[in-house]
Amino acid sequence: MNADEFVEAVRSGNETALSRLGSSKSLYADTRGEMEPDAVLRAAADAEHAAAETFAAWADGEDGAAGEAFAATAEEERDHYERVAAKLDDHEPSGDASAMQAHLRGLDGTVERLGGLVGRTLVAGKSKEQTTGFFVGQADPRTAGLFRELGDDLDGQLERATDALAEECSDDEDWERALDAASGTVQTAYEAYTERLESMGVNPKPVC
Repeated sequence: MNADEFVEAVRSGNETALSRLGSSKSLYADTRGEMEPDAVLRAAADAEHAAAETFAAWADGEDGAAGEAFAATAEEERDHYERVAAKLDDHEPSGDASAMQAHLRGLDGTVERLGGLVGRTLVAGKSKEQTTGFFVGQADPRTAGLFRELGDDLDGQLERATDALAEECSDDEDWERALDAASGTVQTAYEAYTERLESMGVNPKPVC
C-alpha cells in the first residue's frame, strides 16, 4: 500500500460515515441545535483548540517526519483557533474533549497516531465544508472565506501525515494498523454524531 491508496481505503471504507458527517445535520449536532453564528463559531473554536492540544502532545518526544507532521499541524491548529476565536467577543475553550479527540488521545504508537491524524483530517474537511456553507447562507462572505481557507490547510495536513506514514510503514501490517486507527477515528466521530442527534430526537439518517 502507498499513501494515495491508504487515503482512498480510509475514504471508501468509511463512505457512509463521512457522507453523513458532511451533512447539515452534523453542524446541528455540533451546536446542539443552536444554529446561530456565535454557536457555530464557538463549536469550531473548541474543535480547533482541542486538535492543537492533541497534536502538540503527540509532537513531544516524537522525532523524524512524524514529529514534524504533528508539530506543524499543532501550530496550524493553534493559528486556526486564534483566527476563529477572534470572531467572538470572548471565548474560553471547552475543557471537555470531543469523543473523537478522546479517541485520538488514546492512540499510543506512531503509526496509529498518523493514521488517526488522517482520519481526523477527513472528518475536519467535512466540518469545514458545512461551516463554510452555513456562513454563505448567513450572507457573511468574510467568515465563509475564513473557513474555506482553514479547509484548504487540511490538504497540507493530509499530505504531511501520509508522507510520514510512507516512512513509518515497513510492511502491510503497519499499513493495516494505521488504517484501523484512521477508520476508528472516523467511526468514533460518526457514533458521537449519531448519539447526539438521537438524544435530541433527530433521525441521523438522511430522509429519502
